[in-house]
Amino acid sequence: MAIEFMGYKPLENDYKFWLVVNPATWLIPTLIAIAALAILVHVVAFSLDGQGWSAPAPEAVEAAPAEAAPAEAAAS
Repeated sequence: MAIEFMGYKPLENDYKFWLVVNPATWLIPTLIAIAALAILVHVVAFSLDGQGWSAPAPEAVEAAPAEAAPAEAAAS
C-alpha cells in the first residue's frame, strides 16, 4: 500500500529525519532540558506569595451541628 500526500511519500522520505536528529546524541540532552524546565516551573510556582511551602495553613472549620430529628414525630 503506497501512501502519498500532496506528492510526499512518507515511507520513502521519513528516514531522513533520523539522519539529522540522531537519538543516540540528542535523547539525553533533550531529557535534561525538559527536567530543567520542569524544575524551573516548580521553583517559580513555589516562590509565589501564598503558594508552596510558605503558604499559610488553612484555618480549621468546625462542622455544623446536625439537626436533631423531632422526637414528637417519632413518638406518635
